[in-house]
Amino acid sequence: MVNPAQNSKQPGVLQSLDWWTVGIYLALLTFGWLSVCGATFSYDNIDIFSFATNSGKQIMWIGTSMVLALVILLLDDRFYDTFAYVIYGLLVLLLFATIFNPVSTKGSHSWIVLGPVKIQPAEFAKFATALAVAKLMNTYGFDIKNWKHFAAACVVVLLPMVCIVGQRETGSALVYLSFFLMFYREGMPGSILFTALAMVIYFVVGIKYEDVMFFDTPTSVGKLAVLLLVQLFTVGMLYVYCNEKRKVKVIMGYCILITVVFLLFSQFVVPFDVTWVQYILCAALIGYLFFHAFHDRLSRYWLIGLFSLGSIMFFSGADYVLNNIMQPHQRVRINVLLGLEEDLAGAGYNVHQSEIAIGSGGLRGKGFLNGTQTKLKFVPEQDTDFIFCTVGEEEGFVGSATVLLLFLALIFRLSKLAERQPLVFGRVYGYSVLSIFLFHVFINVGMVLGLTPVIGIPLPFFSYGGSSLWGFTILLFIFLRIDAGRNLIRT
Repeated sequence: MVNPAQNSKQPGVLQSLDWWTVGIYLALLTFGWLSVCGATFSYDNIDIFSFATNSGKQIMWIGTSMVLALVILLLDDRFYDTFAYVIYGLLVLLLFATIFNPVSTKGSHSWIVLGPVKIQPAEFAKFATALAVAKLMNTYGFDIKNWKHFAAACVVVLLPMVCIVGQRETGSALVYLSFFLMFYREGMPGSILFTALAMVIYFVVGIKYEDVMFFDTPTSVGKLAVLLLVQLFTVGMLYVYCNEKRKVKVIMGYCILITVVFLLFSQFVVPFDVTWVQYILCAALIGYLFFHAFHDRLSRYWLIGLFSLGSIMFFSGADYVLNNIMQPHQRVRINVLLGLEEDLAGAGYNVHQSEIAIGSGGLRGKGFLNGTQTKLKFVPEQDTDFIFCTVGEEEGFVGSATVLLLFLALIFRLSKLAERQPLVFGRVYGYSVLSIFLFHVFINVGMVLGLTPVIGIPLPFFSYGGSSLWGFTILLFIFLRIDAGRNLIRT
Protein backbone atom coordinates (compact mmCIF):
# COMPACT_ATOMS: atom_id res chain seq x y z
CA MET A 1 0.00 0.00 0.00
CA VAL A 2 1.30 3.43 -0.91
CA ASN A 3 1.68 5.85 2.01
CA PRO A 4 -0.63 8.87 1.29
CA ALA A 5 1.90 11.22 2.89
CA GLN A 6 4.39 10.22 0.24
CA ASN A 7 2.06 10.53 -2.76
CA SER A 8 3.53 13.88 -3.77
CA LYS A 9 6.97 12.33 -3.84
CA GLN A 10 5.96 9.24 -5.80
CA PRO A 11 6.96 9.32 -9.49
CA GLY A 12 4.00 9.15 -11.87
CA VAL A 13 3.49 6.47 -14.49
CA LEU A 14 4.50 8.77 -17.34
CA GLN A 15 7.64 9.79 -15.47
CA SER A 16 8.70 6.21 -14.80
CA LEU A 17 7.59 4.81 -18.15
CA ASP A 18 10.39 3.54 -20.36
CA TRP A 19 9.91 5.83 -23.35
CA TRP A 20 12.71 4.16 -25.32
CA THR A 21 10.65 0.97 -25.50
CA VAL A 22 7.52 2.95 -26.34
CA GLY A 23 9.44 4.64 -29.16
CA ILE A 24 10.58 1.28 -30.56
CA TYR A 25 6.98 0.03 -30.31
CA LEU A 26 5.67 3.02 -32.30
CA ALA A 27 8.44 2.63 -34.90
CA LEU A 28 7.57 -1.05 -35.37
CA LEU A 29 3.87 -0.19 -35.68
CA THR A 30 4.69 2.37 -38.37
CA PHE A 31 6.90 -0.02 -40.35
CA GLY A 32 4.29 -2.71 -39.86
CA TRP A 33 1.46 -0.60 -41.26
CA LEU A 34 3.53 0.41 -44.27
CA SER A 35 4.27 -3.27 -44.89
CA VAL A 36 0.56 -4.17 -44.68
CA CYS A 37 -0.09 -1.38 -47.23
CA GLY A 38 2.52 -2.84 -49.56
CA ALA A 39 1.26 -6.40 -49.15
CA THR A 40 -2.43 -5.62 -49.70
CA PHE A 41 -2.36 -2.66 -52.11
CA SER A 42 -4.59 -3.07 -55.12
CA TYR A 43 -4.85 -0.85 -58.18
CA ASP A 44 -8.62 -1.38 -58.03
CA ASN A 45 -8.70 0.49 -54.72
CA ILE A 46 -5.79 2.89 -54.30
CA ASP A 47 -7.11 4.50 -51.10
CA ILE A 48 -4.87 2.86 -48.48
CA PHE A 49 -6.82 4.60 -45.69
CA SER A 50 -10.17 3.13 -46.68
CA PHE A 51 -11.72 0.75 -44.15
CA ALA A 52 -12.64 -1.44 -47.10
CA THR A 53 -8.95 -2.37 -47.37
CA ASN A 54 -6.77 -4.33 -44.96
CA SER A 55 -4.43 -1.36 -44.61
CA GLY A 56 -7.38 0.79 -43.50
CA LYS A 57 -8.58 -1.88 -41.10
CA GLN A 58 -5.07 -2.16 -39.68
CA ILE A 59 -5.26 1.55 -38.75
CA MET A 60 -8.32 0.68 -36.68
CA TRP A 61 -6.45 -2.20 -35.00
CA ILE A 62 -3.49 0.11 -34.29
CA GLY A 63 -5.81 2.75 -32.81
CA THR A 64 -7.57 0.26 -30.54
CA SER A 65 -4.20 -1.18 -29.53
CA MET A 66 -3.08 2.25 -28.35
CA VAL A 67 -6.28 2.59 -26.34
CA LEU A 68 -5.56 -0.81 -24.76
CA ALA A 69 -2.02 0.31 -23.97
CA LEU A 70 -3.35 3.45 -22.27
CA VAL A 71 -5.86 1.45 -20.19
CA ILE A 72 -3.10 -0.95 -19.11
CA LEU A 73 -0.90 1.96 -18.01
CA LEU A 74 -3.74 3.52 -16.01
CA LEU A 75 -4.28 0.38 -13.94
CA ASP A 76 -2.31 -0.19 -10.74
CA ASP A 77 0.70 -2.43 -11.43
CA ARG A 78 -0.32 -4.68 -8.52
CA PHE A 79 -3.52 -5.55 -10.38
CA TYR A 80 -1.59 -7.92 -12.65
CA ASP A 81 -0.01 -9.77 -9.74
CA THR A 82 -3.25 -9.99 -7.76
CA PHE A 83 -5.40 -11.31 -10.59
CA ALA A 84 -2.76 -13.31 -12.49
CA TYR A 85 -4.32 -16.69 -11.72
CA VAL A 86 -7.84 -15.43 -12.45
CA ILE A 87 -6.82 -14.10 -15.86
CA TYR A 88 -4.94 -17.32 -16.60
CA GLY A 89 -7.86 -19.52 -15.57
CA LEU A 90 -10.34 -17.59 -17.72
CA LEU A 91 -8.07 -17.75 -20.77
CA VAL A 92 -7.44 -21.49 -20.35
CA LEU A 93 -11.20 -22.10 -20.12
CA LEU A 94 -11.69 -20.03 -23.26
CA LEU A 95 -8.96 -21.99 -25.04
CA PHE A 96 -10.58 -25.27 -24.02
CA ALA A 97 -14.03 -24.10 -25.15
CA THR A 98 -12.61 -22.98 -28.50
CA ILE A 99 -11.59 -26.59 -29.26
CA PHE A 100 -15.29 -27.40 -29.70
CA ASN A 101 -15.97 -24.33 -31.84
CA PRO A 102 -17.85 -25.54 -34.94
CA VAL A 103 -16.35 -22.71 -37.03
CA SER A 104 -13.21 -23.92 -38.81
CA THR A 105 -10.65 -21.61 -40.43
CA LYS A 106 -8.20 -23.42 -42.72
CA GLY A 107 -8.68 -26.59 -40.68
CA SER A 108 -8.09 -24.84 -37.37
CA HIS A 109 -10.67 -24.35 -34.60
CA SER A 110 -8.72 -21.53 -32.95
CA TRP A 111 -10.96 -18.57 -33.82
CA ILE A 112 -14.07 -17.14 -32.17
CA VAL A 113 -16.38 -15.14 -34.42
CA LEU A 114 -18.08 -12.15 -32.77
CA GLY A 115 -20.12 -10.57 -35.52
CA PRO A 116 -17.73 -8.91 -37.97
CA VAL A 117 -14.74 -9.52 -35.69
CA LYS A 118 -12.70 -12.74 -35.38
CA ILE A 119 -10.65 -13.24 -32.21
CA GLN A 120 -7.92 -15.83 -31.64
CA PRO A 121 -7.71 -16.58 -27.88
CA ALA A 122 -4.28 -18.20 -28.29
CA GLU A 123 -2.77 -14.75 -28.89
CA PHE A 124 -4.05 -13.50 -25.52
CA ALA A 125 -3.16 -16.65 -23.61
CA LYS A 126 0.53 -15.74 -23.96
CA PHE A 127 0.36 -12.78 -21.56
CA ALA A 128 -1.98 -14.71 -19.25
CA THR A 129 0.49 -17.60 -19.06
CA ALA A 130 3.38 -15.19 -18.49
CA LEU A 131 1.50 -13.59 -15.60
CA ALA A 132 0.58 -16.93 -14.03
CA VAL A 133 4.07 -18.42 -14.22
CA ALA A 134 5.54 -15.16 -12.89
CA LYS A 135 3.18 -15.24 -9.92
CA LEU A 136 4.00 -18.90 -9.25
CA MET A 137 7.75 -18.30 -9.36
CA ASN A 138 7.33 -15.26 -7.11
CA THR A 139 5.90 -17.51 -4.40
CA TYR A 140 7.95 -17.63 -1.21
CA GLY A 141 10.32 -20.59 -1.22
CA PHE A 142 9.97 -21.35 -4.94
CA ASP A 143 13.13 -22.92 -6.31
CA ILE A 144 13.24 -23.93 -9.96
CA LYS A 145 15.97 -26.48 -9.15
CA ASN A 146 13.41 -28.33 -7.02
CA TRP A 147 11.85 -30.76 -9.48
CA LYS A 148 8.37 -30.42 -7.94
CA HIS A 149 8.47 -26.64 -8.29
CA PHE A 150 9.84 -26.90 -11.82
CA ALA A 151 7.12 -29.42 -12.73
CA ALA A 152 4.44 -27.03 -11.45
CA ALA A 153 5.84 -24.21 -13.60
CA CYS A 154 5.92 -26.54 -16.61
CA VAL A 155 2.25 -27.47 -16.06
CA VAL A 156 1.30 -23.77 -16.09
CA VAL A 157 3.08 -23.35 -19.44
CA LEU A 158 2.07 -26.64 -21.06
CA LEU A 159 -1.66 -26.55 -20.17
CA PRO A 160 -2.57 -23.78 -22.66
CA MET A 161 -0.16 -25.36 -25.13
CA VAL A 162 -2.12 -28.63 -25.02
CA CYS A 163 -5.40 -26.76 -25.50
CA ILE A 164 -4.01 -24.96 -28.55
CA VAL A 165 -2.79 -28.24 -30.04
CA GLY A 166 -6.36 -29.46 -29.57
CA GLN A 167 -7.45 -26.52 -31.73
CA ARG A 168 -5.12 -27.84 -34.49
CA GLU A 169 -2.99 -24.71 -34.23
CA THR A 170 0.46 -26.29 -33.85
CA GLY A 171 2.43 -23.14 -34.71
CA SER A 172 0.86 -21.06 -31.93
CA ALA A 173 1.35 -23.94 -29.50
CA LEU A 174 5.09 -24.17 -30.20
CA VAL A 175 5.51 -20.53 -29.09
CA TYR A 176 5.03 -21.68 -25.49
CA LEU A 177 8.33 -23.54 -25.68
CA SER A 178 9.95 -20.09 -25.53
CA PHE A 179 9.17 -19.99 -21.80
CA PHE A 180 12.00 -22.47 -21.28
CA LEU A 181 14.45 -19.68 -22.17
CA MET A 182 13.06 -17.77 -19.20
CA PHE A 183 13.34 -20.90 -17.05
CA TYR A 184 17.01 -21.13 -18.02
CA ARG A 185 17.57 -17.52 -16.95
CA GLU A 186 15.93 -18.28 -13.61
CA GLY A 187 18.19 -21.25 -12.88
CA MET A 188 16.89 -24.21 -14.88
CA PRO A 189 19.81 -26.60 -15.52
CA GLY A 190 21.42 -26.00 -18.88
CA SER A 191 21.38 -29.76 -19.48
CA ILE A 192 17.65 -29.51 -20.24
CA LEU A 193 18.24 -27.03 -23.05
CA PHE A 194 21.19 -29.14 -24.22
CA THR A 195 18.94 -32.21 -24.32
CA ALA A 196 16.38 -30.36 -26.43
CA LEU A 197 19.12 -29.21 -28.82
CA ALA A 198 20.49 -32.76 -29.01
CA MET A 199 17.06 -34.09 -29.96
CA VAL A 200 16.84 -31.58 -32.80
CA ILE A 201 20.29 -32.62 -34.03
CA TYR A 202 19.36 -36.31 -33.87
CA PHE A 203 16.19 -35.69 -35.86
CA VAL A 204 17.78 -33.55 -38.56
CA VAL A 205 20.92 -35.67 -39.05
CA GLY A 206 19.08 -39.00 -38.77
CA ILE A 207 16.28 -38.13 -41.19
CA LYS A 208 18.38 -36.19 -43.70
CA TYR A 209 21.04 -38.88 -44.13
CA GLU A 210 19.00 -41.99 -43.35
CA ASP A 211 19.01 -43.22 -46.95
CA VAL A 212 22.68 -42.39 -47.57
CA MET A 213 24.82 -45.53 -47.29
CA PHE A 214 28.39 -45.66 -46.00
CA PHE A 215 30.36 -46.51 -49.17
CA ASP A 216 29.37 -50.02 -50.33
CA THR A 217 28.01 -51.23 -46.99
CA PRO A 218 24.37 -51.47 -45.85
CA THR A 219 25.16 -48.99 -43.05
CA SER A 220 23.04 -45.84 -42.96
CA VAL A 221 25.18 -42.72 -42.54
CA GLY A 222 22.34 -41.00 -40.68
CA LYS A 223 21.88 -43.76 -38.12
CA LEU A 224 25.61 -44.26 -37.67
CA ALA A 225 26.19 -40.52 -37.16
CA VAL A 226 23.39 -40.20 -34.60
CA LEU A 227 24.56 -43.18 -32.55
CA LEU A 228 28.11 -41.81 -32.55
CA LEU A 229 26.71 -38.45 -31.41
CA VAL A 230 24.86 -40.17 -28.56
CA GLN A 231 28.14 -41.71 -27.41
CA LEU A 232 29.99 -38.41 -27.82
CA PHE A 233 27.38 -36.42 -25.88
CA THR A 234 27.27 -39.07 -23.16
CA VAL A 235 31.02 -39.13 -22.55
CA GLY A 236 31.01 -35.33 -22.76
CA MET A 237 28.49 -35.18 -19.92
CA LEU A 238 30.63 -37.63 -17.97
CA TYR A 239 33.57 -35.30 -18.46
CA VAL A 240 31.63 -32.17 -17.39
CA TYR A 241 29.44 -33.47 -14.57
CA CYS A 242 31.47 -36.37 -13.15
CA ASN A 243 35.01 -35.12 -13.85
CA GLU A 244 36.13 -38.55 -15.05
CA LYS A 245 38.74 -37.39 -17.55
CA ARG A 246 40.69 -40.65 -17.72
CA LYS A 247 37.59 -42.86 -18.10
CA VAL A 248 36.20 -40.54 -20.77
CA LYS A 249 39.33 -40.90 -22.90
CA VAL A 250 39.31 -44.70 -22.53
CA ILE A 251 35.59 -45.06 -23.32
CA MET A 252 35.70 -42.75 -26.34
CA GLY A 253 38.87 -44.42 -27.59
CA TYR A 254 37.27 -47.88 -27.46
CA CYS A 255 34.09 -46.65 -29.15
CA ILE A 256 36.00 -45.07 -32.04
CA LEU A 257 38.38 -48.04 -32.41
CA ILE A 258 35.57 -50.63 -32.45
CA THR A 259 33.54 -48.54 -34.91
CA VAL A 260 36.47 -48.15 -37.32
CA VAL A 261 37.36 -51.87 -37.15
CA PHE A 262 33.83 -53.01 -37.95
CA LEU A 263 33.41 -50.41 -40.70
CA LEU A 264 36.57 -51.72 -42.37
CA PHE A 265 35.37 -55.29 -41.85
CA SER A 266 32.01 -54.43 -43.44
CA GLN A 267 33.68 -52.64 -46.33
CA PHE A 268 36.34 -55.17 -47.25
CA VAL A 269 35.28 -58.55 -45.79
CA VAL A 270 31.57 -59.17 -45.11
CA PRO A 271 29.09 -56.32 -45.69
CA PHE A 272 26.70 -55.86 -42.76
CA ASP A 273 24.92 -53.04 -40.94
CA VAL A 274 27.41 -51.56 -38.48
CA THR A 275 24.65 -49.63 -36.68
CA TRP A 276 23.89 -52.83 -34.75
CA VAL A 277 27.41 -52.65 -33.33
CA GLN A 278 26.69 -49.05 -32.37
CA TYR A 279 23.50 -50.09 -30.58
CA ILE A 280 25.51 -52.66 -28.61
CA LEU A 281 28.12 -50.02 -27.70
CA CYS A 282 25.39 -47.60 -26.56
CA ALA A 283 23.76 -50.37 -24.51
CA ALA A 284 27.10 -51.18 -22.88
CA LEU A 285 27.66 -47.48 -22.11
CA ILE A 286 24.19 -47.16 -20.57
CA GLY A 287 24.79 -50.33 -18.54
CA TYR A 288 28.08 -48.89 -17.27
CA LEU A 289 26.30 -45.71 -16.16
CA PHE A 290 23.49 -47.52 -14.37
CA PHE A 291 25.97 -49.86 -12.66
CA HIS A 292 27.87 -46.89 -11.24
CA ALA A 293 24.57 -45.25 -10.29
CA PHE A 294 23.78 -48.29 -8.11
CA HIS A 295 27.34 -48.81 -6.89
CA ASP A 296 28.31 -45.21 -6.13
CA ARG A 297 24.80 -43.94 -5.43
CA LEU A 298 25.32 -40.83 -7.49
CA SER A 299 22.28 -39.31 -9.19
CA ARG A 300 24.46 -37.84 -11.94
CA TYR A 301 25.11 -41.30 -13.37
CA TRP A 302 21.36 -41.94 -13.37
CA LEU A 303 20.63 -38.72 -15.22
CA ILE A 304 23.36 -39.24 -17.83
CA GLY A 305 22.21 -42.83 -18.33
CA LEU A 306 18.60 -41.67 -18.78
CA PHE A 307 19.80 -39.06 -21.28
CA SER A 308 21.52 -41.77 -23.33
CA LEU A 309 18.56 -44.14 -23.12
CA GLY A 310 16.14 -41.35 -23.99
CA SER A 311 18.31 -40.35 -26.94
CA ILE A 312 18.17 -43.88 -28.35
CA MET A 313 14.40 -44.10 -27.83
CA PHE A 314 13.81 -40.68 -29.39
CA PHE A 315 15.94 -41.45 -32.42
CA SER A 316 14.32 -44.84 -32.91
CA GLY A 317 10.87 -43.27 -32.79
CA ALA A 318 11.63 -40.18 -34.92
CA ASP A 319 11.29 -41.96 -38.23
CA TYR A 320 8.02 -43.59 -37.14
CA VAL A 321 6.59 -40.24 -36.04
CA LEU A 322 7.59 -38.58 -39.31
CA ASN A 323 6.09 -41.27 -41.54
CA ASN A 324 3.11 -42.48 -39.51
CA ILE A 325 1.93 -39.76 -37.13
CA MET A 326 2.62 -36.42 -38.84
CA GLN A 327 0.11 -35.15 -41.38
CA PRO A 328 1.20 -35.43 -45.03
CA HIS A 329 1.56 -31.64 -45.43
CA GLN A 330 3.71 -31.46 -42.28
CA ARG A 331 5.90 -34.32 -43.50
CA VAL A 332 6.38 -32.67 -46.89
CA ARG A 333 7.31 -29.35 -45.25
CA ILE A 334 10.01 -31.04 -43.17
CA ASN A 335 11.35 -32.93 -46.17
CA VAL A 336 11.47 -29.71 -48.20
CA LEU A 337 13.24 -27.89 -45.36
CA LEU A 338 15.83 -30.67 -45.05
CA GLY A 339 16.38 -30.69 -48.79
CA LEU A 340 14.97 -34.19 -49.25
CA GLU A 341 12.29 -32.93 -51.62
CA GLU A 342 11.91 -29.93 -53.91
CA ASP A 343 8.23 -29.10 -54.12
CA LEU A 344 8.23 -25.61 -55.63
CA ALA A 345 4.60 -25.93 -56.69
CA GLY A 346 3.37 -27.32 -53.38
CA ALA A 347 4.76 -27.21 -49.85
CA GLY A 348 7.82 -25.22 -50.92
CA TYR A 349 5.87 -22.68 -52.97
CA ASN A 350 5.40 -20.05 -50.24
CA VAL A 351 9.05 -20.08 -49.21
CA HIS A 352 10.31 -20.12 -52.80
CA GLN A 353 8.18 -17.12 -53.78
CA SER A 354 9.11 -15.19 -50.62
CA GLU A 355 12.81 -15.79 -51.34
CA ILE A 356 12.29 -14.44 -54.88
CA ALA A 357 10.51 -11.39 -53.47
CA ILE A 358 13.24 -10.64 -50.93
CA GLY A 359 16.03 -11.24 -53.44
CA SER A 360 14.40 -8.98 -56.03
CA GLY A 361 14.48 -6.08 -53.54
CA GLY A 362 18.23 -5.78 -53.77
CA LEU A 363 20.02 -3.25 -51.57
CA ARG A 364 17.45 -0.45 -51.38
CA GLY A 365 14.28 -2.14 -52.57
CA LYS A 366 11.78 -1.26 -55.28
CA GLY A 367 10.09 1.47 -53.27
CA PHE A 368 6.85 1.81 -51.34
CA LEU A 369 3.93 0.10 -53.15
CA ASN A 370 6.21 -0.83 -56.06
CA GLY A 371 6.77 -4.50 -55.27
CA THR A 372 5.84 -6.80 -58.16
CA GLN A 373 5.80 -10.15 -56.38
CA THR A 374 3.45 -8.78 -53.74
CA LYS A 375 1.25 -6.77 -56.12
CA LEU A 376 0.71 -9.80 -58.33
CA LYS A 377 -0.09 -11.93 -55.23
CA PHE A 378 2.60 -14.53 -55.91
CA VAL A 379 3.24 -15.01 -52.17
CA PRO A 380 0.34 -16.54 -50.22
CA GLU A 381 -0.33 -15.08 -46.74
CA GLN A 382 1.91 -12.16 -47.69
CA ASP A 383 0.12 -9.76 -45.31
CA THR A 384 0.23 -12.14 -42.32
CA ASP A 385 2.78 -14.93 -41.85
CA PHE A 386 4.96 -13.94 -44.84
CA ILE A 387 4.81 -10.17 -44.48
CA PHE A 388 8.58 -9.88 -44.05
CA CYS A 389 8.99 -10.64 -47.76
CA THR A 390 7.16 -7.37 -48.46
CA VAL A 391 9.75 -5.53 -46.37
CA GLY A 392 12.55 -7.18 -48.33
CA GLU A 393 11.04 -6.47 -51.73
CA GLU A 394 9.98 -2.85 -51.20
CA GLU A 395 12.64 -1.68 -48.73
CA GLY A 396 15.48 -4.00 -49.73
CA PHE A 397 18.38 -5.08 -47.57
CA VAL A 398 18.54 -1.67 -45.89
CA GLY A 399 14.89 -1.77 -44.82
CA SER A 400 15.06 -5.42 -43.73
CA ALA A 401 18.19 -4.75 -41.67
CA THR A 402 16.52 -1.71 -40.09
CA VAL A 403 13.50 -3.77 -39.05
CA LEU A 404 15.68 -6.51 -37.59
CA LEU A 405 17.76 -3.93 -35.73
CA LEU A 406 14.56 -2.47 -34.25
CA PHE A 407 13.55 -5.90 -33.01
CA LEU A 408 17.07 -6.43 -31.66
CA ALA A 409 16.85 -3.09 -29.84
CA LEU A 410 13.52 -4.16 -28.36
CA ILE A 411 15.00 -7.45 -27.15
CA PHE A 412 17.98 -5.73 -25.53
CA ARG A 413 15.75 -3.10 -23.96
CA LEU A 414 13.46 -5.76 -22.49
CA SER A 415 16.51 -7.54 -21.08
CA LYS A 416 17.66 -4.34 -19.37
CA LEU A 417 14.20 -3.66 -17.96
CA ALA A 418 13.83 -7.23 -16.71
CA GLU A 419 17.17 -7.12 -14.91
CA ARG A 420 16.28 -3.97 -12.99
CA GLN A 421 13.06 -5.37 -11.52
CA PRO A 422 13.10 -5.44 -7.70
CA LEU A 423 10.71 -8.42 -7.53
CA VAL A 424 10.89 -11.89 -9.03
CA PHE A 425 7.40 -11.38 -10.46
CA GLY A 426 8.51 -8.48 -12.65
CA ARG A 427 11.75 -10.13 -13.73
CA VAL A 428 10.11 -13.43 -14.67
CA TYR A 429 7.31 -11.69 -16.56
CA GLY A 430 9.86 -9.49 -18.35
CA TYR A 431 11.97 -12.42 -19.49
CA SER A 432 8.81 -14.25 -20.57
CA VAL A 433 7.91 -11.28 -22.78
CA LEU A 434 11.46 -11.20 -24.17
CA SER A 435 11.42 -14.95 -24.91
CA ILE A 436 8.07 -14.77 -26.72
CA PHE A 437 9.16 -11.88 -28.93
CA LEU A 438 12.51 -13.55 -29.66
CA PHE A 439 10.81 -16.81 -30.65
CA HIS A 440 8.30 -15.08 -32.94
CA VAL A 441 10.90 -12.98 -34.74
CA PHE A 442 13.43 -15.79 -35.13
CA ILE A 443 10.93 -18.36 -36.43
CA ASN A 444 8.89 -15.99 -38.62
CA VAL A 445 11.88 -14.39 -40.35
CA GLY A 446 13.58 -17.79 -40.53
CA MET A 447 10.64 -19.45 -42.29
CA VAL A 448 10.35 -16.57 -44.80
CA LEU A 449 14.05 -17.07 -45.62
CA GLY A 450 13.68 -20.86 -45.75
CA LEU A 451 15.79 -21.44 -42.63
CA THR A 452 13.09 -22.75 -40.28
CA PRO A 453 9.94 -24.84 -40.82
CA VAL A 454 6.77 -23.04 -41.93
CA ILE A 455 4.64 -23.21 -38.79
CA GLY A 456 2.44 -20.17 -39.34
CA ILE A 457 3.12 -17.63 -36.60
CA PRO A 458 2.86 -13.84 -37.03
CA LEU A 459 5.65 -11.26 -37.03
CA PRO A 460 4.99 -8.99 -34.01
CA PHE A 461 3.42 -5.60 -34.92
CA PHE A 462 3.77 -6.36 -38.65
CA SER A 463 1.37 -9.16 -39.54
CA TYR A 464 -2.14 -8.01 -40.38
CA GLY A 465 -4.85 -8.74 -37.84
CA GLY A 466 -6.29 -7.54 -34.57
CA SER A 467 -5.72 -10.56 -32.34
CA SER A 468 -1.95 -10.67 -32.76
CA LEU A 469 -1.57 -6.88 -32.54
CA TRP A 470 -3.72 -6.66 -29.41
CA GLY A 471 -2.01 -9.68 -27.89
CA PHE A 472 1.51 -8.33 -28.40
CA THR A 473 0.49 -4.85 -27.22
CA ILE A 474 -1.04 -6.20 -24.01
CA LEU A 475 1.97 -8.46 -23.46
CA LEU A 476 4.41 -5.55 -23.81
CA PHE A 477 2.54 -2.81 -21.98
CA ILE A 478 1.75 -4.92 -18.93
CA PHE A 479 5.50 -5.25 -18.50
CA LEU A 480 6.01 -1.52 -19.07
CA ARG A 481 3.39 -0.82 -16.39
CA ILE A 482 5.06 -3.24 -13.96
CA ASP A 483 8.41 -1.59 -14.70
CA ALA A 484 6.94 1.89 -14.19
CA GLY A 485 5.96 0.94 -10.63
CA ARG A 486 9.38 -0.41 -9.65
CA ASN A 487 10.39 2.73 -7.69
CA LEU A 488 7.15 3.17 -5.76
CA ILE A 489 7.56 3.18 -1.98
CA ARG A 490 4.99 0.77 -0.57
CA THR A 491 4.00 0.16 3.04
